[in-house]
Amino acid sequence: MRAMRLPRPLPAASHPLERSEGAEPAPGPGELLLRVTTCAVCRTDLQLCEGDLAARRLPIVPGHQIVGRVVALGTGVTGWREGERAGVAWLASACGICARCTEGRENLCEKAQFTGWDRDGGYATHVTAKADFALRIPDVFDDVSAAPLLCGGVIGYRALHVSGILPGQRLGLYGFGASAFLALQVARHWGCRIFVCTRSKSEQARARSLGAEWAGGYDETPPTRLDAAVTFAPAGNVVTAALRALDRGGTVAINAIHLDEIPAFDYDTLWWERSLRSVANFTREDARAFLELAAHIPIRPAFEVYSLDDANIALARLKEGRVSGAAVLRVSE
Repeated sequence: MRAMRLPRPLPAASHPLERSEGAEPAPGPGELLLRVTTCAVCRTDLQLCEGDLAARRLPIVPGHQIVGRVVALGTGVTGWREGERAGVAWLASACGICARCTEGRENLCEKAQFTGWDRDGGYATHVTAKADFALRIPDVFDDVSAAPLLCGGVIGYRALHVSGILPGQRLGLYGFGASAFLALQVARHWGCRIFVCTRSKSEQARARSLGAEWAGGYDETPPTRLDAAVTFAPAGNVVTAALRALDRGGTVAINAIHLDEIPAFDYDTLWWERSLRSVANFTREDARAFLELAAHIPIRPAFEVYSLDDANIALARLKEGRVSGAAVLRVSE
């Protein structure tokens, strides 16, 4: 097996991932062994590699937007066959018996494990995954197109629900990377009025071309009050900008696993029952519902393709803001 492994966090410009060779892992009970075909690069991978997100295990193979083919089944696996295509996402497992799991919020399980953080991920030719947490990929998507849906797409979909946005309402998207690009397509399908804030003039133009009613910078105010907003940029000042743009009773959903300090703001900015909510992971039901919707719309991801050996280059370009859409590692055919 060939993998790009993180021995210790370093700046992306220092190429923190090291190539390694080893034996293929064996699937444990209830697990699948996949031959990885593609794995999309997520900002969470970048934050892990640079140390903004504290590592849970080192060395670790990052990557949690994985598409592959089943090559072996562990004991007790049902519902999967060798040769089938499967997706592996951020949520690797949950206990299934705690209060959060039994009420349908396995994303909040205290014993949950995560792909590329607790378990080796998809920056490798092979990966093991819990069969119950593997996902069916709709046939409408090829392997490269499917990979960016498995985190950026699903977490953006959950963030829209957490924000409380309803069809036809006014939605703000703060930041316009791969996840916001996909969330905009869902919101447009729902008939929402969409307002985008992002530093990049080219991304502002791109948002307008995709149906945004208005696009401007973080220092600009949308021309109308927002019913809800989702922030994708990992910067606290973006959160307060979104909060100031809300109408009474609106919600800002913070779509980030790592965020720098939120600046102090006047209580008047939060008053009138405005809300701040974080978005923590997603459930298998979120993933299944999103993939079904994505196939129905259909959503069209934007991506750049890199080889597995160029994973460090993809991370560095992501850090520099030079990736158009999502970076996808093509691991094998």
